[in-house]
Amino acid sequence: MGNKIWIYIIGLLLVTACSGYEKLLKSNDYMLKYNEAKRYYAEKDYYRAQTLFDQIAQVFRGTQQADSVYYLQAMCYYHQNDFIMAGHYFSVFSRTYGGSPFIEEADFMTAYCYYLNSPRPSLDQENSILAIQSFQLFIIKYPDSDRTVEARNYITELQDKLVEKSFISAKLYYDLEDYKASIVALNNSLLEYPESRHREQIMFMILKSAFMLADKSVPDKKKERFQATIDEYFSFKAEFPESKLIKEANRYYKAAAKFLGDDIDIKDEETN
Repeated sequence: MGNKIWIYIIGLLLVTACSGYEKLLKSNDYMLKYNEAKRYYAEKDYYRAQTLFDQIAQVFRGTQQADSVYYLQAMCYYHQNDFIMAGHYFSVFSRTYGGSPFIEEADFMTAYCYYLNSPRPSLDQENSILAIQSFQLFIIKYPDSDRTVEARNYITELQDKLVEKSFISAKLYYDLEDYKASIVALNNSLLEYPESRHREQIMFMILKSAFMLADKSVPDKKKERFQATIDEYFSFKAEFPESKLIKEANRYYKAAAKFLGDDIDIKDEETN
């Protein structure tokens, strides 16, 4: 019996609370809405707080409370994991309320929301690029901020993701055995990210692509392309003489040199 009474009381309280909130939504007392929105926010009821802030944002524009309304509005979306809307509102806030005490946090959160919307490396990296640019701007704007180190760490992580994206995109042509396009794409990846952790693999794939392209070429293009293979071989060997891939690289060199009639100075045991 006691449990039923408690269930009834809780249900009554919920109905009363919902009824009060519905009345609040219809009210024209905007200061009341503002205060109640802050209360809901403090209680972590971000959905109700956000709904109220959305209602009053334009009304409070140009008032003393305007920056807190827009800042908390953005934070409500953030706490609901709607990082697209949160990032939008933080960005608008930064452009509108440069003198606000919330400006540093809003600038950081603009970048952080881009970061949170950054997808896995195989997908489009527009948000990663925007996040890097925003974090870089934050560091320039607030060099003494407590969050500068954090911003730098995010930049490093995002740049690694761009390197991975570039590698994945270039490797696609290699995997499809489109060796002419593969050479272009892989070289572009190295030009864009010369310190790539995939540098050794990329240079080897360029060498192999050059050999495969030459081997499959029409006769009048073979000489030029096998010479390009030899050039790529020496570039690879000079940079990675101890590579685990060197034996396979030697085989491509030996085959290319044989076609060109060049003397081969690679030891037999290296090409087995």
